[in-house]
Amino acid sequence: MEITITLIITIITVAVSLWGFSSSKVIDNLIFFGPAISRNRQYYRFITHGLIHADLMHLAFNMIALYSFGIALETYFFPDDRVFGADAPMYFTGLYVGGLVVASLPDYFKHKDDYYFKSLGASGAVSSVIFACIVLFPTLPIRFLFLPVDIPGWIFGGLYLLISAYLDRQGGGRINHGAHLWGAVFGIVFIVLFVSLKGQLNVFENFIHQIRK
Repeated sequence: MEITITLIITIITVAVSLWGFSSSKVIDNLIFFGPAISRNRQYYRFITHGLIHADLMHLAFNMIALYSFGIALETYFFPDDRVFGADAPMYFTGLYVGGLVVASLPDYFKHKDDYYFKSLGASGAVSSVIFACIVLFPTLPIRFLFLPVDIPGWIFGGLYLLISAYLDRQGGGRINHGAHLWGAVFGIVFIVLFVSLKGQLNVFENFIHQIRK
């Protein structure tokens, strides 16, 4: 098996999450908690909350999605010198970690003094990777277990953004839809910005060309 950034992130996340399942102290030390950041300056929580998950289903869903889309994205990033060349590992890591941080910023400003709000999971970063992949491969077929029909990535992406924005506005529930939304937005902006600046690929032309095929 080839050692990739996606594989390394997956192994570390699974290991820490499993550790957290058996230790509430690990969860308490790593979880996103606004007052711990604003009052105690524990800024590391912007990242470490992505290493722990609520349960096995939460962990499995995120890691399967990460591995599926992450490998596809790395395959495109690494061998194709038009994109990032030798700097590809740095950019992929930046995409993932940046997704974790940016997806948490709205929660931080909203809940920095809220002792009742906590958040965990890699969903924001995973959304960044998924949407970065959709921008580069807009016709990539996406399928759900409960809906055995392939949906083109760009259609799935549009629906995902609309639904996440709506559910985030509604509030409530255990799922942090805001993290999904802002992680996705970060993934789109990251690819459009850095591929355009670093590579020779016109992201917009590539996107339109693929969905017109």
